[in-house]
Amino acid sequence: MLDNDLEDLRARLQQGSAQDVRLAMRDGSWTGTTHGLARGYAQANLAIVPRDAALDFMRFCQRNPKPCPLLDVTDTGDPEFRLVAPGSDVRRDLSGYCVYRDGILVDEPDDISDLWSADLVAFAMGCSLSFDAVLQDNGLRVAHLDKPGGRIAVYTSGIDCVPAGPFAGPMVVSLRPIPRGELDRVVEVTKRYPSIHGGPVHIGDPAAIGVTDVSATDWGKPPEIGPDDVPVFWGCGVTPQAVAMAARLPLMITHKTGHMLLTDLLVKELDQ
Repeated sequence: MLDNDLEDLRARLQQGSAQDVRLAMRDGSWTGTTHGLARGYAQANLAIVPRDAALDFMRFCQRNPKPCPLLDVTDTGDPEFRLVAPGSDVRRDLSGYCVYRDGILVDEPDDISDLWSADLVAFAMGCSLSFDAVLQDNGLRVAHLDKPGGRIAVYTSGIDCVPAGPFAGPMVVSLRPIPRGELDRVVEVTKRYPSIHGGPVHIGDPAAIGVTDVSATDWGKPPEIGPDDVPVFWGCGVTPQAVAMAARLPLMITHKTGHMLLTDLLVKELDQ
């Protein structure tokens, strides 16, 4: 696809519905990240595990709602998120997946149909990318959306998650540089949305949570932190990827960073 055609498609998908984005990824016309797409709809992180690990993973989500706010769980062997994305097909409706075997990342396909089996259970967890549009609608800055590709900075922190069964490990966090004068308002807005990570888990010195070099991201793109900016961290749905490596499950599939599941949930309806 030519660059102009791609930008035209991006513009259409930014104003389109969640289903429009899912179908564009399903047919392969959109292969990029989902930053800024389907404004107003909640984006979700994905984790797929075998049935015998699903109950422990559900417990892990319940015990760690900041990085893993649970939105929906499929029936065993069913690839459709019937509550949050009717008609979806989790095997094809994301533009990038990560496949882990025994805790090792072995592949990053754009379709997992050949890996799907009647033994798998998929989890959709809220994503903080969903409230970027809310921040913008409130006149607040979202710095990463000003960059080409809109990639956010993501790090493995020194904050330990509460373990459940084989699932244990550090919380993964996303960083947004927030102008000091907007900080209170950003906290106030985001904490109203616990189902998409809610308020920050840390404000201020990155080293205090084990992030010693903000230019060395584990995922995404390094941030540009201005002299009047405050580093603010939110729990991130990449956490299951870090946990997958630690749990060493024979198979675990997650979204590729920035390549999210678009749900039919409207962000404004998640406001608590």
